[in-house]
Amino acid sequence: MKAMILAAGRGERLRPLTDLMPKPLVQVNGKPLIEYHLEKLAEWGITDVIINHAWLGHMLAESLGNGERWGLSIHYSAEVEALETAGGIKNALPLLGAEPFLLLNGDIFIDELPDIEAAFAVVKQRKADAYIWLVDNPSHHAQGDFCLTPSNMTVESAPALVALDGSTRFTYSGMGVYHPKMFTELASGSQPLGPLLRQSIAQAQIYGHCLTQYWCDVGTVARLNALNARVMSLS
Repeated sequence: MKAMILAAGRGERLRPLTDLMPKPLVQVNGKPLIEYHLEKLAEWGITDVIINHAWLGHMLAESLGNGERWGLSIHYSAEVEALETAGGIKNALPLLGAEPFLLLNGDIFIDELPDIEAAFAVVKQRKADAYIWLVDNPSHHAQGDFCLTPSNMTVESAPALVALDGSTRFTYSGMGVYHPKMFTELASGSQPLGPLLRQSIAQAQIYGHCLTQYWCDVGTVARLNALNARVMSLS
């Protein structure tokens, strides 16, 4: 199994911190945000990690190296200019291979990884495009993104199809297990993920559920400060 961490964004809302470093290197309780992901991936047993980068991307490679200090093998997918999420995945397909992979936004924080093994199993067994994790809508994204609807699945940990319409909407967490086939026909260049997700959801090709563990989108200085305070209080 492989994982890809998305780390190419400019981090405009975290300026001036991100004037001097890429967003995933912003520190939380004295440690770069991205290192929390690397530690969790190593604990779970995923050792092959691809990190895409653009803005000040050389600093990621200089800081993280080849990943050996975590028992990982890190490869970098360089982008001259950020290609957005789908474009970045398309660009990294030669490194990702032909099997489903775990995708993590580099600017989120979670206490622990969800049930990744079950998600991989669903994508493989159901020949799905993806399995994504949703969260309750945070205050900065109160409208949500997607709904969940019961499916005929027998896998206990994957009870729902992701839907475009429904009574209750949730927010995409920035985490999912994706099959490379979702991106193989995509044109090269800058491409957002949203349209691809909506297309696959309309075709009932994406499963998922809502997370219960702590999650934070570290998108602004205020949210970074709140996360710092939380992690420090627990350390």
